[in-house]
Amino acid sequence: QLEESGGGLVQPGESLRLSCAASGSIFKINSMGWYRQAPGELRVLVATITSGGYTNYADSVKGRFTISGDNAKKTVDLQMNSLKPEDTAVYYCNAKTTARKDYWGKGTLVTVSS
Repeated sequence: QLEESGGGLVQPGESLRLSCAASGSIFKINSMGWYRQAPGELRVLVATITSGGYTNYADSVKGRFTISGDNAKKTVDLQMNSLKPEDTAVYYCNAKTTARKDYWGKGTLVTVSS
């Protein structure tokens, strides 16, 4: 019900853009966002955006990543600049509804390596 795209292999310092679209079966989305999980680590928040446009970022990505969303299209994008090897992880799209339901995408792999 959440479909992600845009992962891949890039070199340090390069950019990637992740996109996520929610299906029509998900209603009353309150916020959408991105989380990531590196090998052997827990899944952590990267960035979120509410339906009102309020954004929140992990300290590790502030100034490098930008989240944007389109309420009508039920999409969320993550522009990632100045990528570092420590950004390597599987990135998951998330949507939270006003009914307190949580939806997750299957994840897209981002690898930053020279």
